[in-house]
Amino acid sequence: MKLTKYAHACVRLEKDGKVLVFDPGTFSETDQALHGADAVLITHEHADHVDVDAVVAAVLGSGSLQIFAPESVAAQLRGEAAGAEDRIHAVHPGGDFETAGFTIRSFGGQHALIHPQIPVVANIGYLVDSNVYHPGDSFVIPDGVDVKTLLVPIHAPWNKVGEVVDFVIGVRAPKAFPIHDALLNANGLGLIEGHVTRMGAKYGTEYRHLSSGEAVEV
Repeated sequence: MKLTKYAHACVRLEKDGKVLVFDPGTFSETDQALHGADAVLITHEHADHVDVDAVVAAVLGSGSLQIFAPESVAAQLRGEAAGAEDRIHAVHPGGDFETAGFTIRSFGGQHALIHPQIPVVANIGYLVDSNVYHPGDSFVIPDGVDVKTLLVPIHAPWNKVGEVVDFVIGVRAPKAFPIHDALLNANGLGLIEGHVTRMGAKYGTEYRHLSSGEAVEV
C-alpha cells in the first residue's frame, strides 16, 4: 500500500483504490489528506489530531465516508454532523473491525501523561492490515502482533528522546517513519532522528525521514 505523510500526525494510506486517513488535525493539510477518503481513524480529541470542522465538512460532503474515533470524539462529531451519525463509530481498545477494505485492530486506551494537573484523555492506537501502526499520543506497544511499519511520535510535550528510542526498540518494526514533528525546527528534528536511526538500526529497525507530502510503499 502507499503511505503518504502529511504535516504532524496526519498520514494517508491508499490500497486498491481505497483511501484511509489517520489524524487529520489542525497542524496538517487536511483538505489534501481527506480528498477522496473512504475512512478516517482518529486517535484522540486534541486539535492537532482532529480538525473537527474539516472532518465534519468531509463526512457531510460524502455519502459514504466512515469515521472511527474514541467515544468522546465520536459523540462530538455526531453532534455536529446531523444526518451522518450512522457513519461515525466509537472505537475501544482491544477491538477489530474492517473499513474500506482495510483490517483494523485497536490498542491502548489512554493518552500519555503530560502533567499530573492536565487531564488524561482517551487515546486509541490503530494497526492497519497487520502492517502500519499509528499509536496516537502514546507509546503503547501492540501485544501479540508483529508490526511491519511503525509511525513514531518524534516529539511532543509528553515525551523525551529516550522514550522515543525505547518505543522504537520495543516495537522492533522493520520500517519506521516520523509523525508528531510539527513543534520541531530542523536542528531538533535532526538531533532526535539521528538517535532513532542509530539506535533503531541496532535492533533491526530501518528509520527513514519523510517530509510532508512524501510517499512510500509499505
